[in-house]
Amino acid sequence: MLTKTEERKPQKGEGKKRRHPGEDGEGGESKRRGGEEGKGGQGDGGRKRLDALSVGYFRRVGERLSEGFEDNEEREMFVENVLTEVKGKAMVVSMDQTGSITLQRLLPLCSPDQVATVLAELGGELGSEFKAVSCDRCGGHVVESAVRQISMWIESSATTEEEEEESCGALEAQVLSLSKAVRDNSEEFIKHVHGSHVVRTLLHVLAGCLGPARTESRPGAKERNVVPQLTDFEIPTAFWYELKSLTETLMDNVNLSVIDAVASVVFQTMLTVCHRKRPKLCKQLLKRIMEYLTSRNAAPGVSPLLVFLKDKASSHLVETIIQLSHKSLLRDLYKNHLKGQLVDLALHSIANFPIQRLTAASAKYKLFLKLFDELIQGVEAILAAGHMGVIVQLAESCAESEEKQEEMMQCLLRAFHCAEPGSRHVSCLPLFMSLITYEVYYHSDTAEGNIQTEVPLSSICYHGSRLVQALAKFKERSLLLSSLRTLSPADLLTLASDPSGSHVLQALITTSSDKGRGKILKRLEGQYVLMACSRLGSRVLEAVWNSATVSHRQSIAQELVLSESQLRSDQFARHVWAKFGLSHFIHRRAHWQEIQTGESKKRKLFSDILE
Repeated sequence: MLTKTEERKPQKGEGKKRRHPGEDGEGGESKRRGGEEGKGGQGDGGRKRLDALSVGYFRRVGERLSEGFEDNEEREMFVENVLTEVKGKAMVVSMDQTGSITLQRLLPLCSPDQVATVLAELGGELGSEFKAVSCDRCGGHVVESAVRQISMWIESSATTEEEEEESCGALEAQVLSLSKAVRDNSEEFIKHVHGSHVVRTLLHVLAGCLGPARTESRPGAKERNVVPQLTDFEIPTAFWYELKSLTETLMDNVNLSVIDAVASVVFQTMLTVCHRKRPKLCKQLLKRIMEYLTSRNAAPGVSPLLVFLKDKASSHLVETIIQLSHKSLLRDLYKNHLKGQLVDLALHSIANFPIQRLTAASAKYKLFLKLFDELIQGVEAILAAGHMGVIVQLAESCAESEEKQEEMMQCLLRAFHCAEPGSRHVSCLPLFMSLITYEVYYHSDTAEGNIQTEVPLSSICYHGSRLVQALAKFKERSLLLSSLRTLSPADLLTLASDPSGSHVLQALITTSSDKGRGKILKRLEGQYVLMACSRLGSRVLEAVWNSATVSHRQSIAQELVLSESQLRSDQFARHVWAKFGLSHFIHRRAHWQEIQTGESKKRKLFSDILE
């Protein structure tokens, strides 16, 4: 008898950052394990388990897969043998943790016909069993992995023989069978913490775009707020029509998109893939969902959308709608629902995220000017609430739209108490990077007068770094550069070696004119060796080098070569030594000069073309 499989541990969150319920380990399912899940249909439910002998077999199969194969013939024979063992008990194997992991690794090595056979057994007659296996925490992964394989075989079918094309057709039929099962049980699928993942993968496949495969969360792995890259592939004509049918069925359950956090993610996926591959369909779906959201009952004179913006589940959906909306929908959203409410929403712990998306989406339209004029009134209150994402996005949209930049900078100077007297302007950079007002940063009791004491650079934070990077894209950057030039060499080294500060220094130096860059580099003299020996500082130094003139490079090289042994023995600096060609600089100066001059001319040529 096999011992109970381990539960998947939820990943650690990052601070106050919101997460989508329904991702791996989310939804609190680990708390409901055991008897409660058995009753609710999201657990084991007393199903038949793999015996210990079979578990041992599939564990050895997994080990053999890790070793690899000498040739295709050996691999094909191995796959065939394993599938013979799976035949007749594919459901039980898929729903066992060891069997599931092994099958997920085996399926990419299978032919389309073999994948179709596994899917056919999992689905049973007429696909009636797909729901049970898809809504299992182990089985769902196998179904996803099997469905994903069609992208690989469709891509190669143009050059394959008819026989292989026919077997690809069998796999296509099974994908359609799975989609029918989802349509027949759409509510159960999209509300289920595991079944919803299968629906999301199915939507990607039917649309013809796939992201990276879903993996088990790794202990200690950092959650990254990164949008996965999608890869497009050709789809059979049947998928084109099936996607339309599936989206129609999902829209019958549009109410779930705002009351169920797991279902909400399915709707977000539907909109995202349609926006990429079926823009007309996406436009229709966006319109219908917005009509539903804005037709709900709310207090007299209050838009129902304001309620959804403040809800954990539905706010994610509204964010997606905003990101994918066209100009007229954004304009309608603001004019009829959000006008006059932006500051209040920006101060809300949840609603501030959709407001960030709206600010970003409007940057390329005139609508941004209206949003800016409204939000700028509440900058200090938003700062006090700690919702820095709103301020950063406002600055980034100013940079993108090339509008309201002067007003934004003046507003920030006032917010950080360094607008008056004018002598305080030079202290703006440390204040912006630390998100601390003048009096607090410089320990000044009065609101008047100049800086009393020099304070070492400290407290550089992530959002402060993002803010300055956005401001560095403004047309007028003289205040930031003047402030940077007042920093001591020790502060500049601190900046270069800080995880957040290094991005600021890099942005300000690389976007400066040659003359402005020269002034900053003059302040950095004496620090190059320490920068080269720092993990982050070495990256900044390389970025500076790539944007520097030949004379600036020569000055940097002159200082670095004096510490040759230190640089060559350091784990970070040795890469700098090699990339800068410093051995050439010492022994073949003329040749080094020739190479640098050539690179400089080439860089200038490309820069002129891009401009």
